[in-house]
Amino acid sequence: MPIVQTNGINMAYEERGSGDPVICIMGVTAPGAVWEAHAQAWEKHFRCILGDNRGVGSTDKPEGPYTTAMMADDYAGLMDKLGIKKARVVGCSLGSVVAQQLALRHPDKVQSAILMCTWARQDRFGLYTWQHLMNCKATMRPEVFMQYVQMLIFTKPWFDNDDCWNNMQNDLKSTAIGAAPQPVHAMEAQAAAAMNHNTLNELKNIKCPVLVIGGKNDAFTPRWMSEEVAAGIPGADLHLYDNAGHAFHWECLSDFNPRTTEWLLKH
Repeated sequence: MPIVQTNGINMAYEERGSGDPVICIMGVTAPGAVWEAHAQAWEKHFRCILGDNRGVGSTDKPEGPYTTAMMADDYAGLMDKLGIKKARVVGCSLGSVVAQQLALRHPDKVQSAILMCTWARQDRFGLYTWQHLMNCKATMRPEVFMQYVQMLIFTKPWFDNDDCWNNMQNDLKSTAIGAAPQPVHAMEAQAAAAMNHNTLNELKNIKCPVLVIGGKNDAFTPRWMSEEVAAGIPGADLHLYDNAGHAFHWECLSDFNPRTTEWLLKH
């Protein structure tokens, strides 16, 4: 993977497709390759930049804590190194709050933004969940931690589908025998960014077009979080999927890919 120096770290990224740029920012523990199911659709129309966030994949993993502002500056620097003056931005979970900060701190760089399973602030339940996630990461074997994450992000229809179930089992096997997992310190540093993120009083300053999208049955970032963000950003669009959770973008892939592609083409 190509590497650039940005904001004091070496950051890895992948490019897919051609056209106007789309910066894709993934969630906690997830490298840019996790965008694969969506990049296959978007790369037909756009130059997709899939970054490995600070703390994961082939990007540097310095000691934390990290902040969403810091991670947004990482991506601003990546854009500068790639000669990208302005781009559409898509962020998922932790990536969505980094995208918020990118739009707030570097508004001239963001043409539009899709915020997936997003939040403006955490409440006690959210902080409790993040703390438990960190405890599990520190104490569980990688494949057992992966099993817990699957239970957290997928909903019953996904478990009931034979193909989806088999894919989950294969993911567990791959995790058990795969490459070295994300270090605990890096996951905790990313989690700190997620837990301390609070833009509730700043959302009104985001002026670019925004689509907030999520699942109504999300147990990790409940729907009120998406609704609060959409209400706080002037003119933001909101779409919440029925019977879908934190991983709604995979659970509802056949609708999500064309829906987001159409929105990006318009904005």
